[in-house]
Amino acid sequence: MYSAAPVASSRRRRVALGLAALLASLLVAGCGDSGGEASVWQPGAGGGGTGAPVTTADPAGPAAPDAAISLSATGDIIMGNAPSRLPAAGGRGFFTSVTEALKADLVMGNLEEPLTVDTGTGKCGANSTRCFQFRAPPEYAAHLRDAGFDVLNQANNHGNDYGPKGYENTQRALEKYGLEHTGAPDQITVVDVKGVKVAVAGFSSYVWSNSLVDIAGAKKVVAKAATMADLVVVQVHMGGEGAEKTRVKPGTEMFLGENRGDPVTFSHAMIDAGADLIVGHGPHVLRGMEFYRGRLIAYSLGNFAGGGNSLSNDGRLGWGGVLKVSLKPDGSWAGGSFTSTYMNDAGKPTMDSTDRGLGLIGDLSRSDFPKSGARFDGQGKISPPAGG
Repeated sequence: MYSAAPVASSRRRRVALGLAALLASLLVAGCGDSGGEASVWQPGAGGGGTGAPVTTADPAGPAAPDAAISLSATGDIIMGNAPSRLPAAGGRGFFTSVTEALKADLVMGNLEEPLTVDTGTGKCGANSTRCFQFRAPPEYAAHLRDAGFDVLNQANNHGNDYGPKGYENTQRALEKYGLEHTGAPDQITVVDVKGVKVAVAGFSSYVWSNSLVDIAGAKKVVAKAATMADLVVVQVHMGGEGAEKTRVKPGTEMFLGENRGDPVTFSHAMIDAGADLIVGHGPHVLRGMEFYRGRLIAYSLGNFAGGGNSLSNDGRLGWGGVLKVSLKPDGSWAGGSFTSTYMNDAGKPTMDSTDRGLGLIGDLSRSDFPKSGARFDGQGKISPPAGG
């Protein structure tokens, strides 16, 4: 289920790490929803196939051998909830406020809903209470394309809300509009970005994705990705949910009886296996960022979009942002930034001139990771800690 790609000399570090992790793994030899009837999903109330790898070509042509490429990423994206809670005007202009902020050589997002017709297999039965399921029409993939997204992650608790058929319909809808997807078991999506091959793999606690909980298995996926590409990005839906879940603490996080992973152990292990960037989401609030072995870990990018008021925008639940990083082909850091956004009263992502998210992430990064935490200036520029 992997697509092969030539191994360039600039990959030697990650290939070595990846092969070592893969060998070690071989020797040593995953938001389930029960939410509420309320029309707005509230963290703390619950929430909830396989895919083939994809390789695409960048029409812009190759960059200089050591030139950095830019990657941007967001947290959770819900554009609406069909049939009755969809944004006005068919969703046109849904991302207009944030399109400029998203711009990068590779733009990634966490798609927290299927793009499908009603398959008749929604996870919430007719008499369900405290259960949430989401879906948007397949043609809403066009809004993601128009916003500039390139790769959407399906490894999350709502990716399978309408069963395997809904999951597959989502993949087809994305592909119809020229978008890539990642997150299915064993799926590594490889894209060519100005001549730099970038592998993206998604992880969560659920059987329709690469497992967050099986760290040995996850390391095998990342190790394989490291042999296929210059850069490896891990998208991961991890951690408990709710307005109070902003802190990153050691150990496994449980939510509604589910194992939502050990965010620190998982993230460090993936970098040890060859990952160059960890993009986290799942708690529905922002969390701090740290550097580990020179690689950035964003533990949660919060809520980005909740169209049709499908996600609560109360206080911190409404804050999100755009993470943008520049990496050289060998994975080394070349700069980064965080741009604050919020969900407006219609759930649309909107630029936040007050920078509430930036202030929160800066504080959390310092408090949760005194030595390894990312440092932020007033404009959102990200820097490694001194000596980091």
